[in-house]
Amino acid sequence: MFKGLLAFGAYCAALVASTSDGSVDVPNCPATASVAFTTAIPSGTPCPLTRIDLCYTSTTLNLVFTAYNETNFYYNPDHKTNDDIWAYEAMEAFIAKGSDDPQTYLEYEVGPNNVTFNAFIYNPSRVRREGAPMDQAFISDPLGDGFKAVTRLNKLAGTWTTESQIPLALFNGEDSTGSVWRMNFFRTITSPSEFPEQKLCGWRNTGEANFHVTPAFGTIKFV
Repeated sequence: MFKGLLAFGAYCAALVASTSDGSVDVPNCPATASVAFTTAIPSGTPCPLTRIDLCYTSTTLNLVFTAYNETNFYYNPDHKTNDDIWAYEAMEAFIAKGSDDPQTYLEYEVGPNNVTFNAFIYNPSRVRREGAPMDQAFISDPLGDGFKAVTRLNKLAGTWTTESQIPLALFNGEDSTGSVWRMNFFRTITSPSEFPEQKLCGWRNTGEANFHVTPAFGTIKFV
């Protein structure tokens, strides 16, 4: 009961920052804006609460991911940077600078073991259309490039949280007050008994079991 009340309170607080049309004004750190979601993609059925707190500095986008109602904390202990952590449990951000539906964007993911996936995605169809080009360019040294990720598990509370920093120079985006971005946020959920089947959860519903639908991305403004 206590865990449920905490999750509900976090969800209500996050709703304040995220409007129904998927637009969010993100402030300069240390102030934050938040988005939250509790629905599956594409079905809209319930998912455990996931919350992302966002702010920016002159050089970084800062994201704090929090997964609530977690029961499995399931990951592959053999995975290293840029392995297929998305096949297990992960929280994800898809990020592009500019207001258009992007054809190239950063896919950033983190698992409960603090392993990250970092790649620029080339998706010229914007929807990963069958037969269309679809490629990825891995960021091979994220720590050296200025990425940061610190993950904490709280199995008693059923949560895990990752504090992330993403360098804005990746997007030619330093000193970006007033800039507009397109983003979407996701969470994959599975367990040892369910793997490789997953529950796909997300902020902006893509309408199919496919995260790579960029017209569904929300609009983020750095204010």
